[in-house]
Amino acid sequence: MPHTAILGATGTIGSCLARRLASKGDQVLLVGRSASKLESMGTALQQPWRVTNLQHSNALETDLRQASEQYGPLDALVCCVGSILLKPAHATSDEEFQEVVATNLFTAFATVRTGARLLRQRGGSIILFASAAAEIGIPNHEAIAAAKGGVIGLARSAAATYAPQNLRVNVISPGLIRTELTRRIWENPAAASASQRLHPLGRLGEPDQVASLAEWLMQPENDWITGQVIGVDGGLAHVLSQSR
Repeated sequence: MPHTAILGATGTIGSCLARRLASKGDQVLLVGRSASKLESMGTALQQPWRVTNLQHSNALETDLRQASEQYGPLDALVCCVGSILLKPAHATSDEEFQEVVATNLFTAFATVRTGARLLRQRGGSIILFASAAAEIGIPNHEAIAAAKGGVIGLARSAAATYAPQNLRVNVISPGLIRTELTRRIWENPAAASASQRLHPLGRLGEPDQVASLAEWLMQPENDWITGQVIGVDGGLAHVLSQSR
């Protein structure tokens, strides 16, 4: 039975992925900060859960190691933790920037370090999340683009480091997805319309479209894929939009 740990399991994409995996009989370790949300989801999916500090590498490693001993060794580690800050650089405070980096880049680094220590003896899959904003210039995304650009560099280096152990590291790079985190954008008609025009396919993405790729990447039959940044972005990062 494949065993996957999902960090940020109670978020929109994390919970979507958890449901997909649980529905086909995989074991899923739900990891996050909110005990009440994790307990509710764990009960609904009949899966184990663990509260941990996702921005503390030592705590994350300790908790996942204990969970692995209790529930069995991990095959995959997926970091669905993230945030969004839409501000130009001149209006972003040091504290805001540090929080964006801590939430997005440091958590990704903690995931890779923990995954390397727990998975490299057996091999497996680590999946991180970046953003189309790290690959194409979008106004007012300086902080998040910097952090997510770091995630991409981290993943490519780690993929090279751990390839001899058959530990694969890949990145999913979404455009605007309809999640709780982005609700204030897609529920605003003007903002949603502007965002749709940015995406060449002319519509926003859905959580299951992202989760399905994560599920696909961790499958054993796809174990010749590593160091890749795969966009689920309606063409945003690499295709010129014809929308007006």
